[in-house]
Amino acid sequence: MSISTNELKIGIVGAGGFAEFASQSFLKVPGVKIVAIFDINSTAANKMAKDLSAIPFSEYESFLGNREMSLVYIATPPYLHFSQSKAALLAGKHVICEKPAALKTLEAEELVALGRSKKLLYVVDLMQRYNPLSDVVKKIIKEKMLGEFVHGFFENYASDEKLTKDHWFWDEAKSGGIFIEHGVHFFDLFSGWLGKGEVIHSAQWQRPNVEEKIIDRVQAIVNYPDGPVNFYHGFDQPKILDRQEMRLEFEKGDISLYEWVPVKMRLHGLLGDEQLEKLKISLPGCSIIRHSATISTSDYASSMIDESSSSTKTQKVMGRFKNVVFDQFITVEYGSNAEKQDRYELLLTSMIKDQWNWILDNSAVRVIDDTNAVESLRMAEMATNVAINF
Repeated sequence: MSISTNELKIGIVGAGGFAEFASQSFLKVPGVKIVAIFDINSTAANKMAKDLSAIPFSEYESFLGNREMSLVYIATPPYLHFSQSKAALLAGKHVICEKPAALKTLEAEELVALGRSKKLLYVVDLMQRYNPLSDVVKKIIKEKMLGEFVHGFFENYASDEKLTKDHWFWDEAKSGGIFIEHGVHFFDLFSGWLGKGEVIHSAQWQRPNVEEKIIDRVQAIVNYPDGPVNFYHGFDQPKILDRQEMRLEFEKGDISLYEWVPVKMRLHGLLGDEQLEKLKISLPGCSIIRHSATISTSDYASSMIDESSSSTKTQKVMGRFKNVVFDQFITVEYGSNAEKQDRYELLLTSMIKDQWNWILDNSAVRVIDDTNAVESLRMAEMATNVAINF
């Protein structure tokens, strides 16, 4: 199906809250139109369709028969992703599906093969790679600003406030479990930074004192070419305590990112003057605190000095049996929580532009493609299958 360079007509599958947010984000891209809405709940479909001036459908086959739309965006529970994506591809529609691609890696591979055979877009919305902060981290790693990678961690203290006991999220037959339903985003993000990872250990914990089997905490250790990363997800917090942090440790310092969609970054470590100037270009308006490298750890708090009053000279310390040469011992901070909603929207608009560009020109290089869907699910499925139960 051909698509105009100035018009992309989308049909939405699933009239839930996130689909509504995504649709409003898509519409901020010039040329995007939402023309059809499908949901088995006709009331929900009708309401969303009315809000978007689209046509509502409560039968999927009829929805796919709409000739006006060329791309289907799927935002339903995970157990429906495989069948709905496959039917859309067979109907000749391009497909963008929310994570995960399916509940099994073999199913994701089938969808990739089908999309390629029909020369159709098939991609999973692993939006985290579109975050500008992700690009900054990737640049720091590639240019070895902080030396070699040593270790990382990801800690997700998520809210379960709206997840009632009968919610599909807790049913592994419908969600795949936390690694598959949620973890794929971050397996993919870290792979973009560090290369292909292999799960070497995982565990999961059942919520105590409830009759239902509810796995609410999971943890995995993934080994990357240069070192391990610990991934932890827990869905057991009130909404007001929902928070997330990820950190990458290097030979000469560390990088921390905060929030589910990272909007805040902190770098602490040893840099050369030239490296710092590059970082300031990547993080305009960042705050910089310079520390003295000549004091003891106990005096560290008093070492912070104003950037404008600082003079630097090349210094040398030791780590990993080798010299570490630097000009600056610094802490750089960038971003704020106030940017969260705008950043989320940016990820979605960047994603739709990137994929639309590929539809128009299949030789275009994308930030994410169909291989991301498979690889992230492979890691999540492995973590689920080998998990020790507690």
